[in-house]
Amino acid sequence: MIEMLVSTNPDWVLTIARFVIGIVFFAHGAQKMLGWYGGPGFSGTLRVLTVQLRLPAPLAVLAISAELFGGLGLILGLFSRIAALGILLAMLGAIATVHYRYGLFMDWHGSQKGHGFEYHLIVIALALVVIVKGAGAFSIDYLWYQRSIAGTSARQQITRR
Repeated sequence: MIEMLVSTNPDWVLTIARFVIGIVFFAHGAQKMLGWYGGPGFSGTLRVLTVQLRLPAPLAVLAISAELFGGLGLILGLFSRIAALGILLAMLGAIATVHYRYGLFMDWHGSQKGHGFEYHLIVIALALVVIVKGAGAFSIDYLWYQRSIAGTSARQQITRR
């Protein structure tokens, strides 16, 4: 099971996709959970999600955590598929609860009451790439996978003798 989660090839394009999503979502999660980068912090974000959007508190905590810890997991390349899945689900939730009503496009000119979901679709697509293909090179997942392959090969050689 663990080998399935960490399996990947050393593709640097996967590394770029994973790392970019990770940086963006670690920063967003840090705003929401820690109050960094001008964000409202945990209690402010929780209030918005539970009072204004009427999300159940456990679901709101999961959404906040998915961004911070999912971003960190993607930066490190640690259980990248799980991290990407959490971010994908958070983006689907953001579309379903807020952004669908504003259409596809962001509010670049201040003519709408809110932003559309084009950004979320791009994130979902990149997260799907990581979920399907893995973390790529320069990841803890890749190191772990290589080690498990080496261990499997050694065990197979021993059993053949």
